[in-house]
Amino acid sequence: MKKMSCYENLVMKTQMNYSRHYSTYASGGTAVVLSKQKPLPYEEQIQEFVRRVQEAECIIVGGASGLSAAGGGDFYYSDTPSFREHFGKFADKYGFKGAFSGMMHRFSTRNEHWGYVATFLNTTQNAPIREPYLDLDRILQGKDFHILTTNQDTQFVKIYPEEKVSEIQGDHRFFQCSQCCQDETWDAVQPVADMIAAMGEGTMVPDELIPRCPHCGAEMFPWVRGYGNFLQGKKYEEEYEKISKYIQKNKDRKILLIELGVGRMTPMFIQEPFWELTNSLKDAYYISVNSEYQFLPKFIEDKGIAILGDIGTVLKDLRKVKEESAFV
Repeated sequence: MKKMSCYENLVMKTQMNYSRHYSTYASGGTAVVLSKQKPLPYEEQIQEFVRRVQEAECIIVGGASGLSAAGGGDFYYSDTPSFREHFGKFADKYGFKGAFSGMMHRFSTRNEHWGYVATFLNTTQNAPIREPYLDLDRILQGKDFHILTTNQDTQFVKIYPEEKVSEIQGDHRFFQCSQCCQDETWDAVQPVADMIAAMGEGTMVPDELIPRCPHCGAEMFPWVRGYGNFLQGKKYEEEYEKISKYIQKNKDRKILLIELGVGRMTPMFIQEPFWELTNSLKDAYYISVNSEYQFLPKFIEDKGIAILGDIGTVLKDLRKVKEESAFV
């Protein structure tokens, strides 16, 4: 049995907690006892955030779905203008109310299934870097940092080299065998471009462009968690190894853990491991930003703050205050 990296071990523990208290999480709560301290006023939270960034010797950013949604990547769960822009022909035909509903739909042909998958991947592969990510980049400038993300939309790897980003739930740039017959991934960017070009204004791709595993002939599938047999092989382990090594290397330094946009479906990948790290590392401090939830555990109430607000606005305010303070 393989030895799990330290961060993967944290995730496994919090997944067990999530399973035990699923109904609590599903209703928008948390099983962890929360602080009853009154949060600081917003302006003071921003000042404290900037101070913590400046004083930190290293930073780990946990970027989740809310971060991308704040910059316009809000087409996953609802019938937004951006969903209509990118998925309009499928929405009109099937009545989908968000991109994920299309990913779960059982199309009558594999040609149309792949037409939709190609549209989905093309949308994220070719999206511009969203404004909250650019603001975050300015905030992190000059700091020693590592990015941990559950987002599969390639935003972070458009800014930073691969070694600075741990994508623990996959990446839309890669295919895997849908049957996991090999511990191998393949490029998805060019096949997606070919499918989009062949599909044109229609909704189907030709048989010959449906990507298949070169080993067993089964259809490929995006290397992402959530739709089927997510390949947890060498590449998956490498993603966990990057964040684990960063933590081990910096565990005795003044470390700032920044959580951005974690929802209630996946608190076990970023949020709760960050809480545990904040508690266990002597000089760790935790800051979360979320537009819906202001969760700060009681057991780290003196080592963190939780900011309730639009992530895009908070990051823009942080960037402004940080850059102004540099000239004081």
